[in-house]
Amino acid sequence: MDIDSYEDFEEIRVKDVYIVDVFTDPTPIVLLEDLQGNMLPIYIGHLEALSIGNVIKKVSPPRPLAHDLMLNIFDRLDIKIEGALIDEKVDKIYYARLLIRKDNSIMQFDARPSDCIALALRVGAPIRVRKNVLESSEVEMSRLEGARVMNIFG
Repeated sequence: MDIDSYEDFEEIRVKDVYIVDVFTDPTPIVLLEDLQGNMLPIYIGHLEALSIGNVIKKVSPPRPLAHDLMLNIFDRLDIKIEGALIDEKVDKIYYARLLIRKDNSIMQFDARPSDCIALALRVGAPIRVRKNVLESSEVEMSRLEGARVMNIFG
């Protein structure tokens, strides 16, 4: 994919990390929002939710989390994160790619959306979702009744 051709992608923002009750089991989601206010919730793991929540709330953990470690390594190796692409949904599972630049070469790596989001947020890189994935997955906020913002402190 040509890095400059994003016509079938839409840039989104991360609204927040929430906890929803799925079969009475509290499950974290990251809620993405497009410019029109459409919401896209993606179920994520608890550690990824903590990592994303830390960035949103500007909390620095006492020790680097895995995503912080990756960025420290990237920085020493002169690797820059160019962005994240959430480009496919198969059987309720989202697929994403992390775009990184080393010298004049851009590389793409298959990764979980939560990891791509956690890394992109830390460096202010764009997060884009393929338009047809966004349109087929968006929900109205009323469907997230009962969701609560994740308390990252316990």
